[in-house]
Amino acid sequence: MINSTVAEISAALQAGDISSVEITQAYLNRIAKLNGELNAFITVCEESALEQAAAADAARSAGNTSPLLGIPIAHKDIFCTKDILTTCGSRMLHNFISPYNATVVERFNEAGTVLLGKTNMDEFAMGSSNETSFFGDVKNPWNTECVPGGSSGGSAAAVAADLCAMATGTDTGGSIRQPAAFCGITGFKPSYGRVSRWGMIAFASSLDQAGPITKSAEDAAIILNAMAGLDEKDSTSIDRPAEEFTASLNQPLKGLRIGVPKQHFAQGLSTEIEKAVRDALAEYKKLGATIKEVDLTNSHLSVSAYYVVAPAEASANLSRFDGVRYGYRCEDPVDLEDMYKRTRSEGFGEEVKRRIMIGTYALSAGYYDAYYRKAQKIRRLIKDDFDRAFAEVDVIIGPTSPHTAFKLGSKSDPVSMYLEDIYTIAVNLAGLPAASIPVGMANGMPMGMQIIGAYFDEAKILNVAHQFQQHTDWHKQKPGPIASSDEEA
Repeated sequence: MINSTVAEISAALQAGDISSVEITQAYLNRIAKLNGELNAFITVCEESALEQAAAADAARSAGNTSPLLGIPIAHKDIFCTKDILTTCGSRMLHNFISPYNATVVERFNEAGTVLLGKTNMDEFAMGSSNETSFFGDVKNPWNTECVPGGSSGGSAAAVAADLCAMATGTDTGGSIRQPAAFCGITGFKPSYGRVSRWGMIAFASSLDQAGPITKSAEDAAIILNAMAGLDEKDSTSIDRPAEEFTASLNQPLKGLRIGVPKQHFAQGLSTEIEKAVRDALAEYKKLGATIKEVDLTNSHLSVSAYYVVAPAEASANLSRFDGVRYGYRCEDPVDLEDMYKRTRSEGFGEEVKRRIMIGTYALSAGYYDAYYRKAQKIRRLIKDDFDRAFAEVDVIIGPTSPHTAFKLGSKSDPVSMYLEDIYTIAVNLAGLPAASIPVGMANGMPMGMQIIGAYFDEAKILNVAHQFQQHTDWHKQKPGPIASSDEEA
């Protein structure tokens, strides 16, 4: 049962074929077996998870039919969880116990989910490989010599390896979609403002968005039902009527207009991924869709603009970590200035310090107009490109990443690492929703396809993704080295 989807586990719980305690214990056993190898979890909440599972079974016996009741979940360690360690993958917060829950966590608690633990991540969500965590590298379940992608690599690896039924992630420039592509699962980034950011430790406030990491588009829709909605504690949360994201999953695709950005099929894209995506487009044509090339003229500027905007916002957000109120503090400081300097120097990793310095420079007097203001203007041009495209098409489809997962330690140059998100960053700059779903295999590693929608078109993306998964089985492939067996269920 641990290799089942959320929809399948929910049906089994409802039918009484399995209890929440049984499925929770099965996942805990598998975490104990494999986490030492994968390093997907920073914290495992075994005792409280079994208590929550028992409470869920009692609630179901009393008549509660919530679809997520009793289903185990893992949260990326960027979400504050009351009375549980929340580290953000950093030495700076290695001892931080949050006094409150993030809104996303609270909504899952209200839905009756069972928290298995907190997943590993790139430090403060800064990275594309999950190699910047203070708690060590996360390994890809398909090949433990490869990265799982970042920054939500712990969540992606956990779902792919059947360590949990579902997980949360955050996406600032591709940090849900790229790990989903590398690990052969489904990752969904909602529109900016669709899901509350309150209690989610900020990296870049105008870009960060929480979303689900799952085994299927159907599961993503079920989970988004619980995650989405107005939060008055979050000033960036959008007030929109509640949607049932599963309602239109089975809508036929006849007449669907798919845009294919020519910029995403240029030099640098592996031939295997290009073929896989074009084969997927052919499948969509069989389902009644039409294909049209679209021009995202300014997409080549997205990486440059992002690495001004995101570090600038990070330099402001991370200024709160000073050793005074919580988190890491250096030993025996000489004075206040010495404490500030040494705490931040010792508490932050190299990539975080690099981005703080870039952001501070871009915001400094004399450089603000030359860098930050210009980057924001480019951001607007990128959004305008998408607006023009969506006047002609319903969704945009292309590769999620230019290649499959790369070897651990193979990218020591920061710029080459920044280019990992070349197809995903523009979506965050424009605030749009997008998903990555499995589209094939190359040399034993999964490949991902990105589906982008117009603002608040989550339901349409999920419909397009689900219909593809109804006619293909790429999302059902399992990593051979650690494939789960029936005996573990």
